[in-house]
Amino acid sequence: MVVTGSIERAIQYFHAFQAYLAERKSPYRAIVAFSGEHAYGGQPVSEASLNGFPSNQIADKIREDPYRFLIVADKFQTGYDEPLLHTMYVDKVLSGVMAVQTLSRLNRAHPQKHDTFVLDFVNDPETIQKAFEPYYRTTIIADETDPNKLHDLKADLDGYQVYAPEEVDELVRLYLDGAERDRLDPILDACVTAYMEHLDEDAQIDFKGKAKAFLRTYHFLSSILPYTNAEWEKLSIFLNFLVPKLPAPKEGDLSKSILEEIDMDSYRVEKQATMRIALADADAQVDPLPAGSGGHKPEPELDRLSNIIKAFNDQFGNIPWTDADRVQRLITEEIPTRVAADTAYQNARKYSDKQNARIEHDKALGRVMIALLKDDAELFKRPVKNPFI
Repeated sequence: MVVTGSIERAIQYFHAFQAYLAERKSPYRAIVAFSGEHAYGGQPVSEASLNGFPSNQIADKIREDPYRFLIVADKFQTGYDEPLLHTMYVDKVLSGVMAVQTLSRLNRAHPQKHDTFVLDFVNDPETIQKAFEPYYRTTIIADETDPNKLHDLKADLDGYQVYAPEEVDELVRLYLDGAERDRLDPILDACVTAYMEHLDEDAQIDFKGKAKAFLRTYHFLSSILPYTNAEWEKLSIFLNFLVPKLPAPKEGDLSKSILEEIDMDSYRVEKQATMRIALADADAQVDPLPAGSGGHKPEPELDRLSNIIKAFNDQFGNIPWTDADRVQRLITEEIPTRVAADTAYQNARKYSDKQNARIEHDKALGRVMIALLKDDAELFKRPVKNPFI
């Protein structure tokens, strides 16, 4: 399972997996899981359109050949019990109970599974340890969750006038009658339009945050309290359909300028540590389910570009300039490929004799080497010690 931080990132991973598996001529394939439709490459895409089968078949398909990889964005991270899951790649910030629920997807027994493995690209060990500690031994809830907070949340949501009571009633009626999705979507789309046109960014964030809080609180309370409020149940059904269709606020990509300053070819993956996180053998206390909190837009953490690059180099840039593997790859792969692609050399090979072709080859090689000189002085030490021209 690959756990991603957004739908767009999950789709990018899916395409990268499919391309890499095809390049390796692998018989295996990946499955992507996310809610609703998402615009990608100028086209709306969904789970079904990318996977080639309906969404409700994902849990069954992943058990069958040729599928081996499940790429998820806020799906299958809770309540998904698949004993075949062995390895998890985490490319998302995890904390608290979400970290526990997500990583625990691997904690299912299977006769052929003797261990599990998590490769986390984002979270540090201290964060994960802190998330798991409250649930290692006896866990005590510090206070109760107040069901009356649902009244406050519903009143706040109703006040935004994103939906009308008649729309909630109509969608729930259609849903309970078994209507197809194409009959539900027009109602939801009208609500999304009202959300986009009548609410500013702060109000959108608050509405979506409180809608999620209502669903979270109602689902928790409905499992332990008797059914007493039809309006809560109807709003819960309605919001389950509406929330996935509400777009998140658009944010600028603050990483673009950073990536332009980093030469990724000068870095390589290096295994630094394999660790087991030890938990304290003690009881713990957790806070009750927060029922009244709304959403907010987090402020981006900003730093000087020089500091970011230095931190990146400290973690990943520990490769000496005399890296023999990288220089060897340049000599045996990249330089011959660039020379072969040179237009003048190609024309000489096609339309001239061997002598002229050799002359153009040497000129093309010179142009390639001059271009590389700017970036890789180490390469030019190699011909002196071990000539290859």
